[in-house]
Amino acid sequence: MHWTEMLLPWVSSFALTIMAMPIVIGYFRTKQLGQTTRDEGPKWHEVKSGTPTMGGVVFLIATAISSIWTGIWQQSFTVSLGLLLFITLLYGILGFLDDFIKIFKKRNLGLTSKQKLIGQLVGGFLFFIVYLMNGFSTDLALPFFGNVHFGWLYGIFLLFWLVGFSNAVNLTDGLDGLVAGTATIAYSAYAIIAWQQAQTDVLIFCLTVSGGLVGFFFFNKKPAKIFMGDVGSLALGGGLAAISILLKQEWSLLLIGLIFVIETASVMIQVTSFKLTGKRVFKMSPIHHHFEMSGWSEWRVVGTFWFIGLITASLCLWIIL
Repeated sequence: MHWTEMLLPWVSSFALTIMAMPIVIGYFRTKQLGQTTRDEGPKWHEVKSGTPTMGGVVFLIATAISSIWTGIWQQSFTVSLGLLLFITLLYGILGFLDDFIKIFKKRNLGLTSKQKLIGQLVGGFLFFIVYLMNGFSTDLALPFFGNVHFGWLYGIFLLFWLVGFSNAVNLTDGLDGLVAGTATIAYSAYAIIAWQQAQTDVLIFCLTVSGGLVGFFFFNKKPAKIFMGDVGSLALGGGLAAISILLKQEWSLLLIGLIFVIETASVMIQVTSFKLTGKRVFKMSPIHHHFEMSGWSEWRVVGTFWFIGLITASLCLWIIL
């Protein structure tokens, strides 16, 4: 795939997002539909209450349109691209339902965690069935050990990976531009790996997502005019996990997505510590709020996390390439 051809899916997704986002923002403002901040969240986030959310709908639709037409045009609409769109859009629909309930019920509670988990597991199971039916490898790529054959146990890993990273990105989405930036870095890194492996189908998907995210960032940078909502964050995490699986570089997501891993670990540590000792390790979790409450500006936290994501993604590319 020539670099000029690589520009088309990125630019088309970027352009669709840039054109549609003002319309969506205007609609939500006209209807006075916005996000309600958590009561237990930082007090200075109260000014964000009422900001439109569900912006992820726009870049997901842009991703789907750009991926489909580019895949057909490039004769690269394969099972892999279909699987990526399936899991990303399905997790996006779960997030959409969650956001819809939050907005129209005027409260910051949507689907229950159990409902979301069931939906994620069902989606992951369907992904695995199609994965097996099309003869994809059930080997797990491990650093220093090479490919380890897991057989049907790979299905358990696949479910854990999809659900885990979907929720990890969702936990990270708490500051203006944080996930838009870290996810752009992650998808761009996987675009390079897909290009190196000559997997044009996966490359197209990575490019359309990153293009849409850059377009979204223009409206999500501080002060955000719109949030991506669960519809965006759940979908992005599931998409990243699926990409690492289809590229047979599963372990790479621990480095490329290190920020998402750290954010999730901070929540687990906080909850475990409080249950066992009654004490909190962090001032607030996920950890981006800890730094905020330690006096860091929102931009400093976001910029630092972007930088860490860029360094770890670059390190992973250096190892693989």
